[in-house]
Amino acid sequence: MIRLTFVLRRKPEMSRAEFQQYWRNVHGPLVAKSSTALNILRYVQVHTLDDPINDQLAEARGGMEDPYDGVAEVWWPNRAALTSALENADGRAAAKELVEDEARFIDLAHSPLWFNYEYPQVNPIPEEMVARESSPLVKIFFCLRHPGHLSLEQAQLYWRTNHGPVIRGVAQGMGMQRYFQVHYYADELEDQLRASRGTTTPPYTGHAEAWFNRADLATLANIPEAKRAMEIAVEDESHFIDFPRSAMWIAKERVFIDRR
Repeated sequence: MIRLTFVLRRKPEMSRAEFQQYWRNVHGPLVAKSSTALNILRYVQVHTLDDPINDQLAEARGGMEDPYDGVAEVWWPNRAALTSALENADGRAAAKELVEDEARFIDLAHSPLWFNYEYPQVNPIPEEMVARESSPLVKIFFCLRHPGHLSLEQAQLYWRTNHGPVIRGVAQGMGMQRYFQVHYYADELEDQLRASRGTTTPPYTGHAEAWFNRADLATLANIPEAKRAMEIAVEDESHFIDFPRSAMWIAKERVFIDRR
């Protein structure tokens, strides 16, 4: 599969609630309508929650960028499915319609997008897990940048081969139920998508996503074992993440398309 991450900032004249309502009720159905022409395999909206936990996550890391308002996650069966959609008339028309609608509620210049490789780290059985609105689960979304003394390849190697095992070792102590690393990779298709939206914010090194029970996450600091597990995780993050240029928040997921 090929996966696109699109982290979204709302237009400045909109509240987060207005942004998310339009995204869910107007744009989401438009993507669903266009999904056949665009060969979309799966489409998920990740809606940021206004919650004190967001501030606690940032404070534990010495301060971070403001959370984004949401994330659009899109999967295709393979790269050829995406390129073929963009090369035919129906696909181009659908893509144009979506970008025109995005401009009504998204600050496109400051909403970066990029392609990814997925590296599952902590998986439940069965593996499928969604932080639905009616579920006690929340999804932590952590889009990260690496520090200047590391190359992209060095940071991703450390993240995958050192940090992954660290998190697997403390996941139970933190009450983490699922954890994915999702690594950026460069693709000329990204340049096309950014150009069509006038995007200026550069892509991230990748993002981490983890699922927790919301009540458990809120009480981590009150449980000695959980508090220590979180300290171990943050300490290791500092070896490859530039916290002030990264962002982290909790969210709920809304699955619009899933043809897997």
